[in-house]
Amino acid sequence: MPGVKSYLQEDWAIVVLGFLIILLSLAGVHVALPDYKWSTGTDLTTKVLTGANFLKIGAQFIYVLLVALLGSFLTGRSLKNTLVVFPVVFLLTTLALIVAGNATMNELGLEAVIFSLIIGLLIGNLFKLPTWFRESLTSEFFVKIGLVLLGTTVIFSDVLKAGSLGLIQALVVVLSVWYFSFWVCKRLKIDNELTMMLSSAVSICGVSAAIATSGAIKGDSKKLSLVISLVLITAIPMMVFMPMIAHYFQFPEAVTGAWLGGSIDTTGAVVASGSLVGETALKISTIVKFSQNVLLGIAAFAISVYWTYTKHPNAADKEQKPTLKVIWERFPKFVIGFIIASLVFSFLLSPAAIAPVKGSLKSLQGVWFALAFTSIGLETNFKDLIGTESRKPVYAFLVAQTFNVIVTLILAYLLFS
Repeated sequence: MPGVKSYLQEDWAIVVLGFLIILLSLAGVHVALPDYKWSTGTDLTTKVLTGANFLKIGAQFIYVLLVALLGSFLTGRSLKNTLVVFPVVFLLTTLALIVAGNATMNELGLEAVIFSLIIGLLIGNLFKLPTWFRESLTSEFFVKIGLVLLGTTVIFSDVLKAGSLGLIQALVVVLSVWYFSFWVCKRLKIDNELTMMLSSAVSICGVSAAIATSGAIKGDSKKLSLVISLVLITAIPMMVFMPMIAHYFQFPEAVTGAWLGGSIDTTGAVVASGSLVGETALKISTIVKFSQNVLLGIAAFAISVYWTYTKHPNAADKEQKPTLKVIWERFPKFVIGFIIASLVFSFLLSPAAIAPVKGSLKSLQGVWFALAFTSIGLETNFKDLIGTESRKPVYAFLVAQTFNVIVTLILAYLLFS
């Protein structure tokens, strides 16, 4: 806002806030985790909708609100608007978390972010929100904090210990599927921003990859919403039908697990589909999905460098190459936070130090992601997702996803049979 002092660039503020949360957790500052799990109406009223649980939700609200206010202060955004908008977003997100906590939704692999996006889209399109309200939504800010916290769960040593085959498969799948998706998008004349986000989402790790790519190239939030919607919508039938196909053709369980982990784009859907097959499939699918998550930081770095070189601001001089300074200025600093967090939790902290903070950080990561998806829904016009201009990206996504399924199955057989 004009006249408001900014102390840090947004990405650096995100790194600071992400590590503040991590350091507080390591120092023993834990917020009690609310209980959102229920299966019957009785469970809902006796476990979730209780005074004690509301106190936990309230404590978590105060904690994340203080972080959001500090972020607004550091980046020069209106504290007053944050105080008005954030509670609304948190309330809608809490509703999504309660819906997602239902046992049936868990069995189906439907994560809170799906309901956050749906609720946000419904509210944002059924009601006319004030312009200042929409402009005060900070979906990218929320999701980038979540991505920094995601780094604490990407443990390199666990991936390597569990099996290097998963990492090999992830690397081959990411490279081949990304380039194929990029080629398809170019053939369909899809714009560069959407091409980058869509290719990353299909090939790396779905929603997180799309968001990281959008941050790296400073992408349009409407295009990001479209890609996220495609990822979430296609994950559901894949989660249900791929285990059925594997059973029909009698694929070995390890092969099925590697196939599911490499093809399905959301972690919750991977776990749900792996569970439908068996314990071995669940383990292998999780390892493969985890291996793809490891590549997220590297991919975001490579994409940001590529984008800087191909989209240099000096359009008048096509031959001029950007300097290291320009690359550094454009590089998404939150990726540094992700990588450092992953390295620290992988190699510097002992399992004994990680164990007490693992649950708390995972919960906070989920909350920030859910807040981001609620915000994305609120600031997105539903017509943009179903308009005629969305047809080509839908075709490209489906073609690329089909290629992904086939390539991953071949690799799964070669490596895990």
